[in-house]
Amino acid sequence: QVQLVESGGGLVQPGGSLRLSCAASRSPFNINAMGWYRQAPGKQREFVARITNVGTNYADSVKGRFTISRDNAKNTVYLQMNSLKPEDTAVYYCDAGRLLGSEYYRNGWGQGTQVTVSS
Repeated sequence: QVQLVESGGGLVQPGGSLRLSCAASRSPFNINAMGWYRQAPGKQREFVARITNVGTNYADSVKGRFTISRDNAKNTVYLQMNSLKPEDTAVYYCDAGRLLGSEYYRNGWGQGTQVTVSS
């Protein structure tokens, strides 16, 4: 199905910023949602942010600090991460799918990109 290529991860100091990118290839026309999840060692993968054809939503832990956006012409989703904290350290994964009413159907995952927040 859809292939997702991520970039932008790396090492950043607390309080700093990073911008993650995720470009979709071979995307079917019916994909209307892309988002970000993250997973730290020993932890469950958790929702971070999502953008759909009707709006955006965020996890409480990142509200006011992270912003998700989309460039439809480039078929790319971005995650602008500001005021980063050590607790944000994780592998960040991009996903794509379709939201139908209250049900979400995931089409694929990216490979993940490491974000490390440390002084």
